[in-house]
Amino acid sequence: MQTEKQNTSLIMQLIPVMLAFFAMSFVDSVGTATNYVKESFHLSNTLANLCPSMVFFWFLVCSVPTGMLMNKIGRRKTVLISLALTLAALVTPLLYYHFATMMLAFAFLGIGNAVMQVSLNPLVSNMVSGEKLASFMTFGQFVKAIGSFIAPILAAWFAATYHNWTLMYAVFAAEAVVALVWLGRTPIREEEVSGKMTGFKEAFSLLGDGMILLCFIGIMCHVGLDVGTNTAAPQILMERLGWPLSKAIYATSIYFMFRTIGCFLGAFLLAKIAAKKIFFVSVLCMLAAMCGLLFLHSQWFLYASIALIGLGNSNIFPIIFSQALLYKPEKKNEVSGLMIMGLIGGTVFPLLMGFAADACGSQLGSVAIMTAAVAYLLALCQKIRPVA
Repeated sequence: MQTEKQNTSLIMQLIPVMLAFFAMSFVDSVGTATNYVKESFHLSNTLANLCPSMVFFWFLVCSVPTGMLMNKIGRRKTVLISLALTLAALVTPLLYYHFATMMLAFAFLGIGNAVMQVSLNPLVSNMVSGEKLASFMTFGQFVKAIGSFIAPILAAWFAATYHNWTLMYAVFAAEAVVALVWLGRTPIREEEVSGKMTGFKEAFSLLGDGMILLCFIGIMCHVGLDVGTNTAAPQILMERLGWPLSKAIYATSIYFMFRTIGCFLGAFLLAKIAAKKIFFVSVLCMLAAMCGLLFLHSQWFLYASIALIGLGNSNIFPIIFSQALLYKPEKKNEVSGLMIMGLIGGTVFPLLMGFAADACGSQLGSVAIMTAAVAYLLALCQKIRPVA
């Protein structure tokens, strides 16, 4: 009887946490939003790609301070702050749709998501441990993937039905309110934090180590490919096939669908096959995809290329992250914070892709930048070691 009560209590705690994981996915809608903003305000590729850059810049700024904030106020309250910031981001374009307000919304979304990325997984560790911890964290990532998958579908439906794609944010805002209120009313016991708090100096000093620097850049490339595909894939279909945005935008859903499939496969394969082999095959998938995006013009070949990026990019982050922790286990907190800072790649790569696309007058410039990121990951494969 006592065990049943404990399980029921755990489930009631985990439901609002999983709702927060769903809210974490809203950051992935930036690729879809960028294409609509570009079309609405007739932006160049460079200016349009400031949108994802405005989001992911904040991972560099907010990662370490969030860790310090958690030490002071606790993980649950930190997640609540992140949900409030996310809600502000979702409401802003609904109040007034303008390029300036969209940039403000993207800034709120980036800050909120950076805070959430750092604090939400540690909050789960307060409720479950051991083998269950990995299971629940994996489930949280799949909940997140659901939101990533439906965002472009919602945007396209609202654009076609009501001629207002931003109504997607009303649906997301309603979910964020439920998560905020439910988690706010759910008590979660947290352990006391002890030890020295990590600062900027401690985190950045690790970049002087060659392996940590390689992993940091690898994370940047992974996120750059993720955000870059979301942004560029619809533009490539519009350019090659002459499609309107309302039709081309579904390319983003294809990417997220196959990234989700890749996560499912990776959860099983990484337990049986060496991480280095999976990493190598994953990079080969993305390399084949880059060849397709560079040279092919068929609808289905382009779809297949986008799918291969999603499949290949799905397990890059956990492999690189675990490699960094394995290399410096005595600096786990510092390494973790630094790897999260690597999400700044979501700022750097879209900007480079925008510059390259404008310079050559084609999305081939964007694909060239993405290909360089894949080439780096291919070289990094030599550094992947067995995980104990």
